[in-house]
Amino acid sequence: MKLVPYDINKKYKKSVAYFSMEFAIDQTLKIYSGGLGFLAGSHMRSVYDLKQNVVGVGLLWSFGYYDQTRNEDRTLRPTFTRKFYYFLEELNVDVKVKIHNKDVKIKAFLVKPEVFGSAPIILLSTDIDENDYLARTITHKLYDGNEKTRVAQEIVLGIGGAKVLEALTHKVDIYHMNEGHALPLVYQLYAQLQDMDEVRKRVVFTTHTPEAAGNEVHNINFLQEMGFFNGLDMKTVREISGYNDGDDFCLTVGALKSAKIANAVSKIHAKVSNDMWSHVENRCKIISITNTQNRKYWTDKTLIRNLDEHEDYELVARKKHLKKLLFDIVADQTGKRFDPEVLTIVWARRFAEYKRPGLLKYDLERFENLMKRVDMPVQIIWAGKPYPGDFGAIDLFNELIEIAHHYKNMAVLIGYELTLSRFLKQGSDIWLNTPRITREASGTSGMTASMNGSIHFSIDDGWHPEFARDGKNAFTIPKLDHNLPIEEQDRLDNKNMMDILEKDIIPTYYYDQEKWVRIMKNAMTEIEVEFDSGRMAEEYYRKMFNS
Repeated sequence: MKLVPYDINKKYKKSVAYFSMEFAIDQTLKIYSGGLGFLAGSHMRSVYDLKQNVVGVGLLWSFGYYDQTRNEDRTLRPTFTRKFYYFLEELNVDVKVKIHNKDVKIKAFLVKPEVFGSAPIILLSTDIDENDYLARTITHKLYDGNEKTRVAQEIVLGIGGAKVLEALTHKVDIYHMNEGHALPLVYQLYAQLQDMDEVRKRVVFTTHTPEAAGNEVHNINFLQEMGFFNGLDMKTVREISGYNDGDDFCLTVGALKSAKIANAVSKIHAKVSNDMWSHVENRCKIISITNTQNRKYWTDKTLIRNLDEHEDYELVARKKHLKKLLFDIVADQTGKRFDPEVLTIVWARRFAEYKRPGLLKYDLERFENLMKRVDMPVQIIWAGKPYPGDFGAIDLFNELIEIAHHYKNMAVLIGYELTLSRFLKQGSDIWLNTPRITREASGTSGMTASMNGSIHFSIDDGWHPEFARDGKNAFTIPKLDHNLPIEEQDRLDNKNMMDILEKDIIPTYYYDQEKWVRIMKNAMTEIEVEFDSGRMAEEYYRKMFNS
């Protein structure tokens, strides 16, 4: 079967299989949780735009990540609803993987390029009648909290994905692991090639986070029992993986030792990653390819046309219209009517402690004064999905909901998926980003906000330093020493953020519209080339696949 049906650009003829645990390709295909999926989805769209020879490989999550609903008191309730997708094509392959010494059958489905304007994507499911209940649950929920289920998911993705491509007789030159989840594919390739040097020639790796939760560690004996190493004996596993001592096996380290080259997802992240993994012997080189997003998918076309035609009045009018569309969602969810004339700040992304969704309220008195402003008022919206097992993040989400009851100009929205994300980026004036310094690998949400005239106001981390000209196309919270105690970092970042907000951002919005529009236009113009995923997709071929 020919998986890539379009004519391939000869610059990109090398065949690549892109393995990712999640793809945010369209609102109607709910197989993603957050930034990793958003990145993969934009990458697959640019693959199609550039006619590259790439096939995506992922898992078909029967219940998705989770649906964000509310309890009676409006607090967060994660719910799991079985999904059905009638636009997928079932592939005629018969593949099994061995998990915990038991055969598990895999069914494969295809997302054809014409469905969403993307690379072809193969999605794997164990949730089929031929498997027992336990095996069926492997592909039920993205990032299942059970360790055995999580590792089983990685075996299905890595070994199962490689076997499906082989069963389809699809020739692959390069296997691209988007994070370490697909690492078992290395041991499937080793079974075929019997030479790790030959395996390395065919594998590249992208590391996305310095956070411990994103760099999984499991007991090596447990992984072997699960089938992670594709039936290899422990002596061979240690020999080819370089894990000669100790039993803690880190998937990121395993990937760095199994790939010919790896990349971090911003220039700062490359430095952090090289420092972080400097102790790892025989690891591959880690270069920088900054994450991006697909401009064609994310931008409001009328807003872009107004920009291109230099119609400032129409640009401002369109922005206010987009704010009204967002505010209809706010009213529907919260019963609050927001004003399109009022400065609107949005904090929206995955809810995680290090991203500090509550930094705005760190100084409660100052926050209250901000919310009660009559002269030059503000409106603030929060949105994002905490991991359903991260009770600290869920408590913070619910705390913000409780605070919002006291203010008509504060809203906390649920359902942060692709569609709501687009409305928030197109309808906000300021896109606030507050991670602890060095902890944000990339932070792509701010890119798509800037593409839509929402000015990025951020800690100087991730992609932001590569783009921002403070006060010209963005606003920057000054960098501080990341070695300071966390409490001191939070205090200083809050103070600096509020100072800039009160003394610069708010007065500019209300009393110097010409400057505000100039910053908007600079952001929209300067984000175009370097932070569109077409640049990234081309760079992967040049620096990784063809290297």
